[in-house]
Amino acid sequence: MIFSPSLSFHRSLTLKPTNYYYYNSGAVTACLNVDVRVSGSSQNTSSLQEKKSAEIIADEKKFIVGTYARAPLVLSSGKGCKLYDVEGREYLDLTSGIAVNALGPGDPDWVRAVTEQADVLTHVSNVYYSIPQVELAKRLVASSFADRVFFCNSGTEATEAAIKFARKFQRFSNPDSKEPPYEFLAFTNCFHGRTMGALALTSKEHYRSPFQPVMPGVTFLEYGDTQAAVEAIESGKVAAVFVEPIQGEGGIYSATKEFLQSLRTACDTSGCLLVYDEVQCGLGRTGYLWAHESYGVFPDIMTLAKPLAGGLPIGAVLVTERVASAISYGDHGSTFAGNPLVCSAGIAVLDKISNPTFLASVCEKGVYFKDLLVQKLGGDSHVKEIRGLGLIIGVELDVSASPLVEACQKSGLLVLTAGKGNVVRIVPPLIISKQELELAAGILAKCLPVLDQASNK
Repeated sequence: MIFSPSLSFHRSLTLKPTNYYYYNSGAVTACLNVDVRVSGSSQNTSSLQEKKSAEIIADEKKFIVGTYARAPLVLSSGKGCKLYDVEGREYLDLTSGIAVNALGPGDPDWVRAVTEQADVLTHVSNVYYSIPQVELAKRLVASSFADRVFFCNSGTEATEAAIKFARKFQRFSNPDSKEPPYEFLAFTNCFHGRTMGALALTSKEHYRSPFQPVMPGVTFLEYGDTQAAVEAIESGKVAAVFVEPIQGEGGIYSATKEFLQSLRTACDTSGCLLVYDEVQCGLGRTGYLWAHESYGVFPDIMTLAKPLAGGLPIGAVLVTERVASAISYGDHGSTFAGNPLVCSAGIAVLDKISNPTFLASVCEKGVYFKDLLVQKLGGDSHVKEIRGLGLIIGVELDVSASPLVEACQKSGLLVLTAGKGNVVRIVPPLIISKQELELAAGILAKCLPVLDQASNK
């Protein structure tokens, strides 16, 4: 693979389109699952894929630890914004593998990067240097606030690294203190991961309670409560504040600029670190390369993961030089992290998404789709609010969203839940077309009556 050192980067998006054409045609065909692919289908290339869904689901229940309450759907292939199950039924995907497949399955540049690198060198470990890792780090630094990057394998690993870096930074910055600041602040509705440190920073008690005691020293405050956060930070006991500029799992709630600016100012005054979790909302999802760019308030540390390698496992922690200076050889590490294969994939994804034209299209489609959803769903009595930025959108309901999600699946549309189970989470591939967004809005509208049936039971 050839890497171009002359690639230019653009830090933020300044131009937002204001004129949109609204979809207002007649009836929408709500079923996508009528076409069955036969000849040339990749589904016929493997004996495993020839099994029917029921058989595969039965095998899963027999052989895999039951940590996932899966939808009864066995997916076997995909292209762009379409996914196909083992029987060949087609689905319009507004989940992106939980905001991972930002370019959708089968992006040609991603496929080329991965196959070319796999043919050359897949893994060497971090005992040695490798070119793709350095090149991806250079690109991330050039396109962000950061000076240095640490690579890992997932979002929760990025959180764990950020925890360790914050603790080490405080010890490094307070060498004469017997007990430097070690506590952390996080906020209601937040989600930072499932390993023990990240779990301690995740607000939903049902995630944490089966595994108590988790890491001590974490205080949860109301998301957006500036006064309480500033008072806690100024106590001098807090090593770092973890906050999502836009909460994904928590229900698609956005911070305000005033809230983030107050955190930034209080952290600067007290010596506390400000950590942004952009695992779900970062890398173009909002129409900005980084979600916090829309606020103009920058962190000391930022965690990334989901879309960065287009479906391959990667995480990254971006830090300032001030934070990096506290980290020494041996303080942290990972066997698989940042290997040549995954970093080559990351370069392909970052190069495409960081293009200003691409980001502008995400911004435009996000506004278009939100307006379309307001037009088609806003009059329903169960719809309380439609919110979000770019292509991370939440439809809050006054009842559980599960019946609507299930009805959409049966009609060929895949969406997720969030919040307390009452929010429809929409995070499609960023390449989705306006025509596909129109079709999705039509299916959602067609399926809304199931909420009346569910609420009357």
